[in-house]
Amino acid sequence: MKKTYYLFNPGLLERKDNTLKFTPYEEDGNGEMFHPGQPRYLPVEDIAEFYVFGSLQAKSSLFNFLGQKDIALHFFDYYENYTGSFMPRDNLLSGKMLLAQTSAYQNKKKRIEIARKFIEGAAFNMIKNLRYYNIRGKDLDGVIEKIDEYSSQIVHSTAVDELMGIEGNIRQTYYDGFDLIINDFSMEGRSKQPPRNEVNALISFGNMMCYSQCLRAIHQTQLNPTISYLHTPGERRYSLSLDITEIFKPILVDRVIFKLLNKRELQEKHFDHKLNRCLLNPSGKKIFVKAFEERLTETIQHRSLKRKVSYRHLMKLECYKLSKHLLSIEEYKPFKMWW
Repeated sequence: MKKTYYLFNPGLLERKDNTLKFTPYEEDGNGEMFHPGQPRYLPVEDIAEFYVFGSLQAKSSLFNFLGQKDIALHFFDYYENYTGSFMPRDNLLSGKMLLAQTSAYQNKKKRIEIARKFIEGAAFNMIKNLRYYNIRGKDLDGVIEKIDEYSSQIVHSTAVDELMGIEGNIRQTYYDGFDLIINDFSMEGRSKQPPRNEVNALISFGNMMCYSQCLRAIHQTQLNPTISYLHTPGERRYSLSLDITEIFKPILVDRVIFKLLNKRELQEKHFDHKLNRCLLNPSGKKIFVKAFEERLTETIQHRSLKRKVSYRHLMKLECYKLSKHLLSIEEYKPFKMWW
């Protein structure tokens, strides 16, 4: 199975015959690199994608090589914001699928039906998380009941704006439960740009990781990532990834956050507080990324396929299910945790 590589240090990535060579460097205050470290050689057959968190030097010949080998790069800035991706040429382009996606978006009834599915799946998985901790003495009955009440309104929504309002209420109520689940840290409400405390920093960082994973899964199917149904398609963003990520954030991001904080694998020393914002420091990022990668590679017994699949593969399966729905092959049903 191909691996995801995470580049935290600034450095030079280049092609070396039929492998990749990464040479880490130290970086001065002006962004100049010096004092090269020990290079590492990476066989391209083992690489699925790179996550780049530090400064990276590369030549156009490298990107040509990565494109040939179907290797993606996802870039994050200093503040842990996702800034963009290099994606190999799309070999799965389909005019039929593009027309089907566009037609479903332009049809108000079809669009709202798909959008409802995303919120339905997300709400179900949020409640699953809450019930998991509720039976472990966290007293989340009130939060669960409130989300159930909001969720009952999903089927009656007739406009995407109305549905987004319901989703916002569900999400806010769900986040209210975080302070009951997490032991040593407080969330104190959701803050994004910038995140004001440790829990918000983890949510923002994890959501960006989940978003880019979902983008890669979409790229491996015939779907166009810019045509979405819940989030309005816009300039310079892959809004379909935002749609599908809603389903997987409770499963992939939130579960990792709860585990790392409650087991004290992440502590105060793993965060930097500066300029009214809170960010993971390099050691904290490595701990989170390791746990997130372990979650992605974890497998479950799939009910329909009758075999074990990883959480990473579940995202790709979700894209296939949506594709079948758009082509009128099979009705789309969002992924819901059953354990």
